[in-house]
Amino acid sequence: MSPPPPSGRQLSLQLGENSAVVTEVGATLRQLMVGGEAVLWAFGADEIAHDGRGQVLAPWPNRLEDGAYTFGGRQAAAALDEPERSNAIHGLVRWLGWSVDRLLPSSVELSVVLHPQPAYPWRLVLRLTYSLTDLGILVGCDVENVSDEPAPFGIGFHPYLVAGDGGADRAELRLRAAERLVLDERALPIGRESTAKTRNDFTAGKELAGVVLDDCFTSLVPESDEGPVGARGAVWRGVLRSMDGNRQVSVWAEDAFGYAMVYTGDTLAEADRRRAVAIEPMTCPPNALRTGEGLIVLPPGGRWSSRWGIEAR
Repeated sequence: MSPPPPSGRQLSLQLGENSAVVTEVGATLRQLMVGGEAVLWAFGADEIAHDGRGQVLAPWPNRLEDGAYTFGGRQAAAALDEPERSNAIHGLVRWLGWSVDRLLPSSVELSVVLHPQPAYPWRLVLRLTYSLTDLGILVGCDVENVSDEPAPFGIGFHPYLVAGDGGADRAELRLRAAERLVLDERALPIGRESTAKTRNDFTAGKELAGVVLDDCFTSLVPESDEGPVGARGAVWRGVLRSMDGNRQVSVWAEDAFGYAMVYTGDTLAEADRRRAVAIEPMTCPPNALRTGEGLIVLPPGGRWSSRWGIEAR
């Protein structure tokens, strides 16, 4: 008997010409095809999800300074999995085995219990639903605090988008964000600045050739037209468009996701650099468990839910 894939059971979804693969490990969105064309920079079934590809980032997204924080009188310390910057990064659930609660031809529901531990001394139940749509995929998120005291958390997602061939250097980014966080040498926020009429203003769309981004944007401007199917209320959208105009891929998120990280992959291994562009919806900025900015605090028994998705045209 052959061993299982490193990312566990492979959950295949199909809706017409659209398909996706979600993995048991991390509830990771490993692959997404729309109209038979790749929308995500996928990884193979025989690989792990290196560089955050498709992963769920909770109970904190992005970086946590020194991996240490205090909340409600409790002190917590996480492993420094970005040792070169002395940061913990991208939370804890991306390497856990999730339960497959319901699998249908075009959707899957998964859940995981995050038990108390030195890095996070509270208990959360996280539930995700991935549902294929005519244009892409809808992701429903639900988080419940099953501790007997308030629990802080944030959540984010790490899809790498591809819009045709050529990677970042053959694409244009459009993102309506009024502010950008200023980051220090450890990629931790130290302030914020307006994007208006600066090199970080992507409101009207801008070519990414030669542009290096590992930046967190906020004050995201909602769409004025009708939102995507499945969205509840206002959404913002980050759009990656091929330079020939033949392909447009976007990440959208409800306003509970108040931050968007954009990463052009310049610090990846040489063969992978700038192959795709990550547009990461996040409920809070980097280092939120220390600063409190954007942090969600759930009372005992409290629940939080929101939605985001990916579309291609």
